[in-house]
Amino acid sequence: MSNAGRSPLTWVRGANSVAAALLALCAVVVLAPRDAAARTDAPAVVQISTLPAEARTTLELIRAGGPFRYSRDGVVFSNRERLLPAQPRGYYHEYTVPTPGAKTRGARRIVCGGNVATLAECYYSDDHYQSFRKIQR
Repeated sequence: MSNAGRSPLTWVRGANSVAAALLALCAVVVLAPRDAAARTDAPAVVQISTLPAEARTTLELIRAGGPFRYSRDGVVFSNRERLLPAQPRGYYHEYTVPTPGAKTRGARRIVCGGNVATLAECYYSDDHYQSFRKIQR
């Protein structure tokens, strides 16, 4: 389309609109949250033998169905951080790994999915869900 017959002010307004639209599109692309479904990075792995003794004890309690020290042990873990593989709500359950000397539950957790007593899909976090490592036997 020719700019003939258009005033310079009209052409500038049109160019500004295009520039603003491109800037908005760039902002959406850059600032958009990463799609968790598109993740290809799997959690790191940790061997059960290298876990702290308290974590190994917690795994044995999970296998046995308790008794658990904390009332929040066994509650549904919602995976809001989306660091674990996507599953329906209710699939994952969290358990406290006691921290020696801590007056609270501390930051260490084990999260298990599916039939938790089998320990087939369990993850260890020592930083209160900031990262997970898949537990391998």
